[in-house]
Amino acid sequence: MATATASRRDTPITVLAATVGFGLLLGWATYGLHGTTPLLERATNSVSTWIIWTAAAGALIRVRPLAVWGGALMMLATCGSYYASSALGDTFGAAGLGTAAVWSVAGLAGGPLLGWAGWTVRRGRGDVRAVAGAVITMVVLGEASWLGLTLHYWGQAVVFLTVGALLTALLTAYLARAGVHRYWLCTVLAPVGGLAFHLAEEGILNGLLGSV
Repeated sequence: MATATASRRDTPITVLAATVGFGLLLGWATYGLHGTTPLLERATNSVSTWIIWTAAAGALIRVRPLAVWGGALMMLATCGSYYASSALGDTFGAAGLGTAAVWSVAGLAGGPLLGWAGWTVRRGRGDVRAVAGAVITMVVLGEASWLGLTLHYWGQAVVFLTVGALLTALLTAYLARAGVHRYWLCTVLAPVGGLAFHLAEEGILNGLLGSV
């Protein structure tokens, strides 16, 4: 009986529906928490928030292809829910559709990658687990770099840098305990990936957002 129940919970439709549901909730929550406190304002108005939760969802899914598909669907659901909430809150704006389209495309690119990364850190084999860990943490470190070097929000940049460094340390320690041979690759590759993420966000994403 327990095996049959677990099997039903792991069916693709159930897993993907749960992922989409969580994405809808996340999008609504991030919009609703805007402006409540300075800390929540920054935390919810952040690429890292959506991406870290997508990686967490990937880690909870048992099957790798479902984790990848779940990452894509979760990011689309989160984006759709956020902008739907914005429209209902009368804050959508004239460029809302274009902005939503850009973030949806970004979600389709990043969602599968982060879903895979979350799955791989928990369930993968070999040194690729350390690479996947760096993929997750690079987002926070890259956003810290963007906040400081591009926007000059140095106080917020320090917070994100601290969170990114702590997350990198925790994932590296987890991988070491899990027996990953080159667990230290997570720590080495995370800042390199963070720089690449910063350059992509500044050069590609901001360019697309500026054109809508």
